[in-house]
Amino acid sequence: MADTDGKQIICIKWGTQYGPHYANRLRAMVARNITPPFRLICFTDDATGLHPDIVVRPLPEFSYEAPVNTKGKWPKSRLWGDLGDITGTVLFLDLDVVITGSLDDFFTFGEPDDTVLATNPNTWFEPRVGQTSVYRMQVGRLAPLQQMFRADPQGIADRYRYEQRFVTRNAPGGVKFWPRGWVAHFRRHCVPPMPLRYWVEPRIPRGARVVIFPGGLNPPDAIAGRWSDQVPVRDLRGHFRAAFDGSRQESLPRHLRHFVRPASWVEALWRD
Repeated sequence: MADTDGKQIICIKWGTQYGPHYANRLRAMVARNITPPFRLICFTDDATGLHPDIVVRPLPEFSYEAPVNTKGKWPKSRLWGDLGDITGTVLFLDLDVVITGSLDDFFTFGEPDDTVLATNPNTWFEPRVGQTSVYRMQVGRLAPLQQMFRADPQGIADRYRYEQRFVTRNAPGGVKFWPRGWVAHFRRHCVPPMPLRYWVEPRIPRGARVVIFPGGLNPPDAIAGRWSDQVPVRDLRGHFRAAFDGSRQESLPRHLRHFVRPASWVEALWRD
């Protein structure tokens, strides 16, 4: 990448889970929170409906036997190797993030050839596991991981479960982590603790630049006030009613905890 090309942000879109509006809103959020020049490159199998300012590239070729019954986003492995004319330093963003602050420091933190990940807040029992919703790399640096994965996709998936744990443990030269607070997990860091979440809407933690949405809760769910995309939208009264009328889908303690009020700031920020 020539210096005049500026900062490079990449994302990946495959299948039908995320429509083009996810990439378009990501582009708009990036544009509002970065010092130009920059470009957003979307690697996709369907560019229909994407904003003309998004640089479109086909999904990189990477043949492997897809693991089954695994939770990790293993198709992200397509980005670990050669990306054609996209070279140099890239910042990867999941399609379903909400950008809440400047992205500039994500390009200057550490050394240029560092692989830098977010810290995974769901693995308190296993310190220093990365989260790949927001990570930076030099294109091609993770290519050895592609070869390891191709040799035994199901074995790697069974051993590591999530692609982010595989990257953390095996990235050439190791990984670094973003400073504490830059990346916030919506459920862990934005939703108030019990029982405040019944009356107080989620908030943006001080200093957060990107809010991530792992699991089955995406920005539309946060806007609607829904813990996951598998449950209906309920107000507080409906949530308590469902706890005892037979319509809940999990244990009573989990159901009672799994409540979130609509997040007005997600609606304000997650837009074109």
